[in-house]
Parts: sequence; structure tokens; C-alpha cells
Amino acid sequence: MTTPPSTLQPPRRPIRELPDELISQIAAGEVVERPASVVRELVDNALDAGATQITLRLQAGGVRLISVEDNGSGILRSELPNALKRHATSKIASLSDLESVGTMGFRGEALAAICSIAEVSLLTRVDTADEPHGWLLDGRSGELQPTARAPGTTVEVRELFFATPARRKFLKTDATELAHCIEAVRRHALARPEVGFAIWHDGKLVAQWRAVAGGGMEALRQRLADVLGEDFVLQAVALDWPLDAQDDEGLQRLRVWGFAGLPDAARSRADWQFAYVNGRYVRDKTITHAARSAYEDVLHGHRQPVYALFVSLDPARVDVNVHPTKIEVRFRDGREVHQGVRRAVEAALAVPRSGGVAEPVVSEPAPAWTPPARQDGFAFSPREPEVGHRVSDVGALWGYGSGGASTSSARTDIGSAPTDASSHPATISVRTETYPVRAEPVEALANPLPPGDWPLGRAIAQLQGVYILAENTHGLVVVDMHAAHERIVYERLKQQLDDQQVASQPLLIPATFSATPDEVATAEDCAEVLTTLGLEITALSPKTLAVRAVPTTLAQGDPVELARSVLAELGQVDASTVVQRARNELLATMACHGAVRANRRLTLDEMNALLRQMEVTERSDQCNHGRPTWRQLGMRELDALFLRGR
Repeated sequence: MTTPPSTLQPPRRPIRELPDELISQIAAGEVVERPASVVRELVDNALDAGATQITLRLQAGGVRLISVEDNGSGILRSELPNALKRHATSKIASLSDLESVGTMGFRGEALAAICSIAEVSLLTRVDTADEPHGWLLDGRSGELQPTARAPGTTVEVRELFFATPARRKFLKTDATELAHCIEAVRRHALARPEVGFAIWHDGKLVAQWRAVAGGGMEALRQRLADVLGEDFVLQAVALDWPLDAQDDEGLQRLRVWGFAGLPDAARSRADWQFAYVNGRYVRDKTITHAARSAYEDVLHGHRQPVYALFVSLDPARVDVNVHPTKIEVRFRDGREVHQGVRRAVEAALAVPRSGGVAEPVVSEPAPAWTPPARQDGFAFSPREPEVGHRVSDVGALWGYGSGGASTSSARTDIGSAPTDASSHPATISVRTETYPVRAEPVEALANPLPPGDWPLGRAIAQLQGVYILAENTHGLVVVDMHAAHERIVYERLKQQLDDQQVASQPLLIPATFSATPDEVATAEDCAEVLTTLGLEITALSPKTLAVRAVPTTLAQGDPVELARSVLAELGQVDASTVVQRARNELLATMACHGAVRANRRLTLDEMNALLRQMEVTERSDQCNHGRPTWRQLGMRELDALFLRGR
């Protein structure tokens, strides 16, 4: 009887060393996915060599030819034979170097891997008196001969995958491969505005970005405009968030800077999200999650934000040797990075665009990227909203005392009589607890703007009980009064809760649930963090957790679901975002009910009061659901409607 094939034992093979060429081809399979992978590695080397101009020449989408030419430091003749060997590099020499990599390339396997699947030649010259000419190295034969060349290096890669023809079958069309190569260079160009880049394909110039003189935010702004288009910069806000925390050597632990797109510029796809760590383009879940959470309160639906964010930190605090293509990193303290990115983006987006910018879609950088100080009372009075009328207390127009809103009756009546909040503290009632809110007298702005300088202008009419029409120096402003007031009420509620310590409410009967080992470990390790969030989670057994207390504002929710969400996120990033998200959903509902309704007739004083408050309220450009609260129609747009000047 024949033995079934499934039960046959495979023949035993001896353990032996692989030949060097096969080892290099295995490495090539990890490093070189397509021509763009070769482009990325060679441009990394050019940047490490200090190049200020890099030229890429391609044929057939990079399959026939990839040539990267730079004006960097070049390679000494004595070091050329080692340049194409496996794991040969000048960038690391010890384990300590590997633990604090500060260069773009460092693995020392790219050139050797490329040589195993393509024909490679290397032409280089160093700018010294000992090297009067350049040298040409043939990667296949190892032959070295003198040749003419200016200082720098040119690496030519021909007939990619000629040694592994099966890999060629997985490549796309020349146009598709060219697009990937351009994208690889574009990612480098965004991070290095001081370096010029040029891309040629089949003898034609397809992309060029000239080096930007100077440095800092202005150089980055210009490079972003050159690479991504002027619209990206016009619809983005600059951010620079240096955290005060320092390491043991007194060095700054983290800096987040760059440009974050306005909510109006969000796209249906996440294809304009660029994140860099120490100048290296990465795809990192921590940064992506942090940026997305910063946009949570201002994006509509499932739109994706756009941004170019740069994270700088001590190289020893980030591991870049995680993935062969160096596209992924691992942080020593991911929670610190998450909080830094989220706070940096939140602070930039919080500043209302209506608060003094020249055009609604342009946001000029300021010396400090921190939001304006919140106001407990409405700390201003409208300046002559209408001839013959003057309002002394804007809070009175919206049914608030100078200290805050009373949400025990969540609705806000416009035009109600002012309350004397100085005689007794206002309160904010959420679920079952009442929080006192500090009451302060209303103060006028130190430097009131003349009416002509009001960013949102002077109210002139109300349209169909829904929109406020206002006139400013640029033309017509249209405001959705319900959406705008909803955001104002929402931000006040958030501030008033933020001013209080997170209150905790013990559960009469602890909620128990079966937990994974990771959840139990997180609950034990992060007990102090959970307490600051108003949560008390203890272990009853190695497989069971008990929720004994929850934040008071979330007392009516599901404690087990909340605990699982917090533990899951605490294990990865920052659990406070879960509690904050749940709290904000509650406050958003309250604000929606408390905001002025459509078809409510307002006086001009009330309309102007709303406009002035929008100019000083954080995130007032979007309502709680991410929809815009106002739009500007310039004189050119209005003239075009009536064919004026034609």
C-alpha cells in the first residue's frame, strides 16, 4: 500500500552557509521592491555626503537606467573597492553608533544588494589636491580606472532585475514606476529645502526644485509651495512646539514643527500626510494617530487632514533600525511623542483664522504658536456695532454671566437679561455632579480695534433667520449663526471642565470583566495615570479586572467599554484621548442644545456680539461637527457675479 503524500517525510538537508551572491539577492528582495527603492537609497547616500544639488536621470521608469548625480564629498580611491561590499559603510563603527544614528543611510547593504540584481557603476571624485581626477568603478568586474569628473559622486544602475527576471514581472508600467520615483524624491525634497533636486526621464526634465536660500520656517514654506503647490501653504498654519522637558544632558527632548492644513483643506484620501523624524520620512502609527486626534474636533465626516510635520529628538531616543527600508521607527517614549504632536497641532488649529488675519485662507506665522489665552468672561465690548447703539456686556446678549454658562438649563436665550455673576458663582451641571465655575468681572480689551479692522466685519443683516451677513474690508462675510454659537458654547464648556480636576465617581457595584494579560499588565503598570483620569481599575485575578470608579462626567456610560478603550490606547499611546473624546461628545451634545436655533431673529447688536466672540474663540472656524462656520466673499468674487470690469 502506498503511503499518502501528506505523511511522507521530506528529505533531510544539511545546514550550510549561503553563497555571498544569494545572500545579497535575499537582501535585495527586502530593500529593492521597485526602481523607487533604489532611488531612495541612492538619494539617502547623496544627502549623507553633504550634497547641495542632486540630479536623477531615468530611462523606462528606472528599469533601464537610474543615475543619481550629486556634488557631495565623494569617495576616496582607497575606499572604493569596499563601497560595493555587503555591510560596508562609513556611518557606523560600533553598537553605540547604531543606537544613535544621525544619517539617512547606515545599514551598508543597499549598494551590494543592488549590484546583485543590476549592473552598477560608480564614478566619484573628492575635492583634494591628492585626487586631481575622478575614478570609475565597475560593479561587476571590480575594475577601477581614472576618469574626468567634478567633485561628487554618480551612481548608475542599469537593467534592474536582470539577474532576477521573475521580479520584473511584478513591476507596473513605466509611467507608474516613474511616478513612484518622483514621489521618493519629493519626500526627500520636502525635508531638505536647502538642497536642489532635478529629475530627468528619457532625456526630458519632468520635475525640478531649486535650493531655497536661508533656512527656518520661511525656507520650508517656500519648499512646500514649490513641491505641493501654493494652495497647500495658503490653507495651512505653521507650528513650532518646543517642549520644555530636557534629558539628563540638558538637551531638548522633543520639538515638533512644520505646517498643518486647515480643516477646509482636508481630503478624501490620506495621500498628503508627510511625517518626518530627524529629517527621515516615516510612516508611524504614533504620529498618525496623534495628528488625527488633534483634528478630531474640527474635521467633518471621514475627511483626512493634510500636513507636513517634522519631529526632532535625540537620535538615541528613536530606533531607526526597525525595517530594512527604514520607513518605520520605534520611539523609546511613544507617549511623549504622541502628546507632543497632538498638542502642537491642536495649538496651531485652535487659533481662529477670523482673529486678525488678512485673508481667511491665509494664516501668517506668529512668534509663538500658542493659542490665545482663554477668557472666563467675555472680556471685551463691541465697538459701536451700530450708530446710536453701544453694548457694555456681550455676555448679557448670550444669557451668560461674566463667569460662565449655566448648563443646568442648557439652552441659551439671546437677549435675556444679564445676570450678576459677581454675587454668586455660576455652576455647570453635568450628569449628576455640579462643578463651581470661577466668576470674574468683564473687562474691556486693552487695545480695542476700530470698527474698520474687525476681521469678521460689521453685521448688516440676517438672512432667512439662518445666516448673518457682515461687511469687512475684503467684502462680504456670511456666518452660520447656529454653527458659530455652538462652537462658542462648546469651547466654554470644555474650558470650564478643564479648570476643574477630573472628578471620580465610585461605582456602587464594581463592573468586572475578563481581561487579557496585556490589559492586566497595563492596569497595574499605569495605575497612577488611570487615577489622574478619574478611573480606578484593579485586578481581581490574573484574568479579571474590576472597574471601581469612573470619571463623573461619564458615569452614565458603559464602564467596561470605557475601561477596555482606555487600556487599549494606554498600551499604545495616550489614554487621555479616549476620556477626552468621550467627554467632548457629551459637551458637544450639550452645546448643540444650548446654541441659538435657526429662524431666531437677532438684533444688530446681538449679531455683532457673536462676530466679536468668534474672533477670540478657539476653533471658531468650524462647528462641533467640523462644518465651516463662516465664509468670505471678496470684492473680486462679487464683481465677477455681476460682470463688473468686463
